[in-house]
Amino acid sequence: MNSMVDAALRAALPDAQAFREAMAQVPSATHIVTTLGAAGRSGLTATAFSSVSVAPPTVLVCIEAASRTLAAIEESGIFCVNTLAAADHELATVFSGRRGLTGEERFAMGEWGELSTGAPVLASALASFDCRVAAVHRVTTHRILIGQVVALGGGGSGPGLVYRHRRFGGF
Repeated sequence: MNSMVDAALRAALPDAQAFREAMAQVPSATHIVTTLGAAGRSGLTATAFSSVSVAPPTVLVCIEAASRTLAAIEESGIFCVNTLAAADHELATVFSGRRGLTGEERFAMGEWGELSTGAPVLASALASFDCRVAAVHRVTTHRILIGQVVALGGGGSGPGLVYRHRRFGGF
């Protein structure tokens, strides 16, 4: 496309704040994505997670490019997606960075173990997807991580944790 067409298309797009407000209305399951690297354990709260394929088992998760956890995942080649129960809402807050804790400090809460890759697995997770990185795709401000699932876990029960309108709640 030529630059005039590109400029016209950009001008027609919704602004970032309007898009954020619209996305805040979309309920999303809440997960903690973890990894284990040279600097130790790392993790973050994520809502952009989905299955890709059942044969072989494959998932995707979207993570902001500036994330320290993303850098650790790219270095280690492993990650685990832990789907949270509603009772784990405080863990979601801690791993979102809202409590000011980073790195290993975030793992002081909750019971953590491991499956196949060594990435931290939350014992109370409704489901855990232990993955090896199969591909990373750059899309503007984020990276889409494609993970080959090598092990499954999850021993939690009860309602799942949902994020909507910038708040956590159970369903």
